[in-house]
Amino acid sequence: MLLGVDVGEARVGLAASDPVGLLAHPVATLPRDHEGGADLDEIAAEVLSRGAVAVVVGLPRSLSGAEGLAAQRARHYADSLQRRVEVPVRLWDERLTTVDAHRNLRRSGVRGRDQRSVVDQAAAVLILQAALDARNAGRPVGVPLRARKPRARRSGPT
Repeated sequence: MLLGVDVGEARVGLAASDPVGLLAHPVATLPRDHEGGADLDEIAAEVLSRGAVAVVVGLPRSLSGAEGLAAQRARHYADSLQRRVEVPVRLWDERLTTVDAHRNLRRSGVRGRDQRSVVDQAAAVLILQAALDARNAGRPVGVPLRARKPRARRSGPT
């Protein structure tokens, strides 16, 4: 069982897989809590309650593959989440998932303002489904967070 996360500036979309890891479905849209981290705590609680074995966080890249400010923010968010959970947090290239999510919502009859409350969930579903499809095809599920190098200790005069 995996969880998928789409990190936005104002909201965070959350998706979960079925128990066998074939299909992703929407769970929630959480308000982003930049100060207190309530959104991160809620995801950590979902990891525990659902028995998730990993969390996949979308990493927004440009079409060229470059990482900009949004990708840096997603990496920071994933790092913060990793400190709260005991399962691996992995990054998944999510180029164009929000665009696809908007298109899918329009096709299913969800219009303009109504999309705002669910587009992050829909993007999280697309991120997680792509990761599940990769895993089920024997490919890696994203990339692990970069290992942090331990800070060198300064040795003062003894």
